[in-house]
Amino acid sequence: MSFNAGDPSGAGGVAGDIATIAAMGAHALPVVTTLLMRDTAEVFDQHLIEGDAVVEQARSILEDVTASAFKVGFLGSAENVSAVAEILSDYAELPLVSYLPNLSWLEEDEHQSYLDAFRELILPATEVLVGSHKTLTDFLLPEWESERPASPRELAVAAAEHGARYLLVTGVMLPAKAGQFIDNVLASAQGALTGEKFELFDVSFVGAGDTLSAALAALLAVGAEIQAATGEALQFLDQSLDAGFRPGMGHVIPDRFFWALPPEDEQAAEGAPEPNPPGPTPSFPDEPPAAPGGRRRVH
Repeated sequence: MSFNAGDPSGAGGVAGDIATIAAMGAHALPVVTTLLMRDTAEVFDQHLIEGDAVVEQARSILEDVTASAFKVGFLGSAENVSAVAEILSDYAELPLVSYLPNLSWLEEDEHQSYLDAFRELILPATEVLVGSHKTLTDFLLPEWESERPASPRELAVAAAEHGARYLLVTGVMLPAKAGQFIDNVLASAQGALTGEKFELFDVSFVGAGDTLSAALAALLAVGAEIQAATGEALQFLDQSLDAGFRPGMGHVIPDRFFWALPPEDEQAAEGAPEPNPPGPTPSFPDEPPAAPGGRRRVH
C-alpha cells in the first residue's frame, strides 16, 4: 500500500508508485493523501485531502485485501501524518519504506510541523528511510556545522535514534579523485551495508526518489532480504533513469517500463515495422550522451 500525493505529471506520487510497483511485478494499493498542483519542472501548491478521507480510503481496502508492505511518500500535512501513523500502528509486522522528498516549496510553518510529525510518528515505524543526502542531513542533523558532509552512518545513527532501522541515502558526493560519481548507500547505525555509484551528469530528474522507494517496498513485500532488495532497487532506478524521457518542458521522468521496450536491433530488423509513437519523438538538445552503464545524476 502506497500513501502518497496525487501528481498530475506522473513523475512521482501515487502515479509513479503504481507504475513502479507494477513494473516490479506487484500490485499497488494507492491511497491519495493530497493533490499536488505541479508540472514537470516544479510544485506550485497543493489541495489537501482531509485525514478522515485518507483513513477511509486505506481502511476500506485493507478490510478486503491483505497488504504485504507499506510505502509512505508525501502525506501533505502534519494532520495526515498522524492519520497515516494510526493505520500503520495496526500493521506493525509489515515492512514500511518511508520516503522524504525535498519539501522546500512548503511554507516554513507547514514545513516544520510536517517534519516534526514525520520524525515523531513515522520514523518509529520505518524499516527503511529513503532520501537525498542533503534532505536527510537537513532533517536528521539540522545543526550539522562541519565542513565535512555527514556520512551515511552518521545519518543512520540519527535516524535510529528516532526508530528507523535502516537509511538509504542517495546523492552522496564522492571526492573528486574518485571521478565524477555520486554514491547511494544503505546504512544502519553500525555502518554502511551496501550501495551503488552513479555517474554524475548535468541532467535533472523528477520522480527518482519515489521510484527507488516504491521499488524497494515492492521487493520487501515479497520477502526479499534488505541488502539484496536495495541492490535490485538501485539497479532498477539506474535503468529507469537511463531510459528516462522528457514529456514536457521540465525535468526528465524515469521510464519504469524500460524492460518492455524491444531491443534496438529488433526494431531495426529487415522488414520489421517501425514503432508508432503517440506523438513526435522528443529531442533533448541539452541532455549529454549516456555514459557506459547509462548512469546519470539522481536528485
